[in-house]
Amino acid sequence: MTHLLDPFTHCPRCGSEAFTPLDAKAKRCGRCGFTFYMNSAAAVVAILRNEQGQLLMARRGEEPARGTLDLTGGFVDPGESLEQALVREVREETGICIEGCQSTYLFSLPNTYPYSGLTVQTTDAFFAVDIPSDTPLQAADDVAACWWADPGDIRPELFGLTSIREGIRRYLRTQQ
Repeated sequence: MTHLLDPFTHCPRCGSEAFTPLDAKAKRCGRCGFTFYMNSAAAVVAILRNEQGQLLMARRGEEPARGTLDLTGGFVDPGESLEQALVREVREETGICIEGCQSTYLFSLPNTYPYSGLTVQTTDAFFAVDIPSDTPLQAADDVAACWWADPGDIRPELFGLTSIREGIRRYLRTQQ
């Protein structure tokens, strides 16, 4: 069985190779006593809705899951609130400014996100955001394309990331 911190073989404080598992999410250095815990990274997901009840779909332009469906969102930066990250990520990926738009926290889901040879554990916070139907869209950053879709036409199995797939399923069930 692999440990979450297996890729980290040396203590980040003293450089010792005596950096061994303490429990399922931590390693401790046998030389200097430093303990490192692998905690979940915060991420946000926007379920953008227009006045016709359509949802904004995105196609992933980068790995992981390049080419699959996605929703707008991403990692929360240090010093950012969930709401600030939501505004930033939506703007970066679609050009849409959601400041002042009605947004509602829905739920959160755990996820794993492969990145640079590591598996990053995340907690994804889902928000519904209502925006005007005539808002111009511009795919940018790691989004290859974005468009509006009727909820009845959305197929959750086409979403590439586990939490996004489960999140869109959960959201669509609540809207029936």
